[in-house]
Amino acid sequence: MENNQWYALHEVSAIATPTLLVYSQRVQENITKLLAMAGGDTSRLRPHIKTCKSPDAIKAMMQAGLSKFKCATIAEAELLGICGATDVLIAYQPVGANIKRLIQLIKQYPETAYACLVDNFSLAQDLEQVAIKNRLTIKVYIDVNVGMNRTGIAPDYLWELLIGCSSLTHLALIGIHCYDGHIHDHSLDDRRAKCEAYFLPILSITEKYAKDYGQELTIVIGGTPTFPIHIERSEKNIECSPGTFVYWDYGYQNLCAEQPFLTAALVLSRVISLPSKNKICVDLGHKAVAAENELAKRVLFLNAPEAKPVAQSEEHLVLDVGQNHSYQVGDFLYGLPYHICPTVALYEEALEVIDHQARGLWKIPARKRKINI
Repeated sequence: MENNQWYALHEVSAIATPTLLVYSQRVQENITKLLAMAGGDTSRLRPHIKTCKSPDAIKAMMQAGLSKFKCATIAEAELLGICGATDVLIAYQPVGANIKRLIQLIKQYPETAYACLVDNFSLAQDLEQVAIKNRLTIKVYIDVNVGMNRTGIAPDYLWELLIGCSSLTHLALIGIHCYDGHIHDHSLDDRRAKCEAYFLPILSITEKYAKDYGQELTIVIGGTPTFPIHIERSEKNIECSPGTFVYWDYGYQNLCAEQPFLTAALVLSRVISLPSKNKICVDLGHKAVAAENELAKRVLFLNAPEAKPVAQSEEHLVLDVGQNHSYQVGDFLYGLPYHICPTVALYEEALEVIDHQARGLWKIPARKRKINI
């Protein structure tokens, strides 16, 4: 086996496809690299678990000293409670029935300190009334729209909401949440310039709040592309929350060349048909790899980089490999997804690979919308 085929399994014929492969040694290396980028200071890290959704990956991070996490769904938050995480930010504003589910989480996992987002005073008041009714205090971060235009309050109205939330007796205002997922320039310098443009006004507001109200607010900031920028900040109240680092993918491998993480999750597929002289078909349809990108940007096959996707349906992916190819039905292809996060969500479990051998299964319970609560 060639040295560059780090991904190849020695005994692969008995494995059903398509399947998700997780290379746990490389996962551990990525966690080590994350800590190194933070100078070993785990207090500045709040990893997002939307990528892994797995207790095995979460426990590996916890064993490395990470105790604070970020998530997006109640199921992800519950998984963190089950794993014994001490500090969890649900980076989502609870609305409707999810408010009740948040209360259930807080009660069922008292050893985990849960917090959620708010971006308007009306919702904050609703949370206050529910907290009073349940004799609880709900921890909140104010979600600020720093340019992604998806959620969050406009910075011009942040001060007013800070004052409003701080007046509520059963809400504990912890900090500010700034997700800058719209910043994904190839140039790190361009990313840095855009980060500074929104960060300095936010920092000024939090400094004024600390001076007037005597509380230093935590700023949970950024995602994967901007992680190298925010982790270098000197302010002690900064927490960074990358998520994709744990498995990495082809999209960020291309975009964030300055980051040292290793691809640690692949999709394994088989050639199932030879429909024409220049085409092969593999069992990697929409249900097996994230399909939100254009067809050419869904998966790269490490052992067939020349293969060009030409059609995909629920169970099939047709590849143009040229007329002189030597592929046969039953051949295995190792695919590196462009976007690993939604790809992981397509699988109930992943096959753990250690030293080219299948060693066990990593369950992915938080792919579901509900675990217990």
